[in-house]
Amino acid sequence: MKYVDEYRDGELAQGLAAAIAKEARPERRYHFMEFCGGHTHAISRYGVTDLLPANVRMIHGPGCPVCVLPIGRVDQAIRLALKHNVILCTYGDCLRVPASDGLSLLKAKARGADIRMVYSSADALKLAQENPEKQVVFFAIGFETTTPPTAVAIKQAKVMGLKNFSVLCCHVLTPSAISNILESPEVRKLGTVPLDGFISPAHVSTLIGCRPYEFFAEEYRKPALIAGFEH
Repeated sequence: MKYVDEYRDGELAQGLAAAIAKEARPERRYHFMEFCGGHTHAISRYGVTDLLPANVRMIHGPGCPVCVLPIGRVDQAIRLALKHNVILCTYGDCLRVPASDGLSLLKAKARGADIRMVYSSADALKLAQENPEKQVVFFAIGFETTTPPTAVAIKQAKVMGLKNFSVLCCHVLTPSAISNILESPEVRKLGTVPLDGFISPAHVSTLIGCRPYEFFAEEYRKPALIAGFEH
């Protein structure tokens, strides 16, 4: 398949590893944080760590938006579904995330809540059309990549005059997550987590560009490399 095999070239990978080893100074150590859970998966699956020099270490970052979602937001979604008799729609990633009191969206569904997995915000909008007698709440998560479809759904609902569609907005921003990491005591003050730079998410960076990362290079001296090997 075009554009798949091209990224699974063992000889090319060895060449890149050799180039990295040539650039890495043997007298110092390097610590880079990959931002995405997809990055972490790819690094592990394809043995990228084994190809890197011994003095280059990868640190696992925040992962996906679900991983950095405050537990209180999941609690909110569960309360809406259990106590307010709404149809709660969300992506499959959220269903098993642990919430308070040993609950999760999936366990709340087992208790009788009307919780439905959707593949897009458009699916939630369609459910609102098909169920005019019930309030449909879209539990919206994601970094900058999934924010535009949520905004489009809200605009479409307004145009269509839907009164039974609403959004529990839990979108998060990549630069904010990076700022929190860099301002954490472990990185900024204690130095227990040495960090030289970030491997930034390519899909997000396609939307926001390079400019939001310039601040981190200037203020913290932590550059961000945009890499597209999440999947």
